[in-house]
Amino acid sequence: MARRPVDEDVPYRDRRMSLADHLREFRKRLLIAAAALVVGMIVSFILTDSIILAMTEPIRVVAEERGEVGEVTLMFATVTSAFDLRIRISFAVGLLISAPVWLWQIWAFLMPGLTRKEVKYTFGFVASAVPLFFAGAFFGWLILPHLVELMAGFTPVGASNFYDAKYYYDFVFKLLLVVGVSFVTPVFLVALNLAGVMTGKEIMKGWRVAIVIATVFAGAATPAADIVSMLVLAVILTVLFFAAAGLSMLFDRRRRKRDAELLGTSA
Repeated sequence: MARRPVDEDVPYRDRRMSLADHLREFRKRLLIAAAALVVGMIVSFILTDSIILAMTEPIRVVAEERGEVGEVTLMFATVTSAFDLRIRISFAVGLLISAPVWLWQIWAFLMPGLTRKEVKYTFGFVASAVPLFFAGAFFGWLILPHLVELMAGFTPVGASNFYDAKYYYDFVFKLLLVVGVSFVTPVFLVALNLAGVMTGKEIMKGWRVAIVIATVFAGAATPAADIVSMLVLAVILTVLFFAAAGLSMLFDRRRRKRDAELLGTSA
């Protein structure tokens, strides 16, 4: 018995819901996601001592190198700033810990209205973007000590470094976020190609600009004295760009081949 072809442009689930049903479904998904986030924050709050210890390791290295142990330290400027730092860390790490749950809740809420083709593309996007983001964040974590040490080198003789806890946390968080997102950028290029916004050749034409942007970004994200880290980051971003362009050109080729077969069939 011949298998019936699957229409990828129809909803993944043919289930019609009223507005009230959608609102009840949304409330259910939201409550589950919120509960997972709270659990993740509780676990993260318990681990904040270890997280803060790892975050402040570059500060201790600077203190030892300058021979000013006790004078180069993390500073809490207000009565509640220590608690505020723990809450900030708990929220950020709890968001990561609970990500599988709340991402699934978003997916489960949206999936009935998506076509099979969109479901397939979404799976591919998430499967590519998540590992790349964490790889970028990990690279940012490796860069962090060099940045702190370099900036501390500009402190004049006789002065001491007191790092405000709130600003230090924001600096670390933004560094990891920016480098992580930069690693995901090629996935967005592929997504634009799949959406028909850009062709693979159009993406490839911008290779010179991409190399310049990757080099400038690597130079801004890494210390000027750490040439190796800058080159490694620039090369990684450039390779990811060419991989995205090559994959987009492959998709374009498959799309042209499929269109030609359809025209040949219809003729």
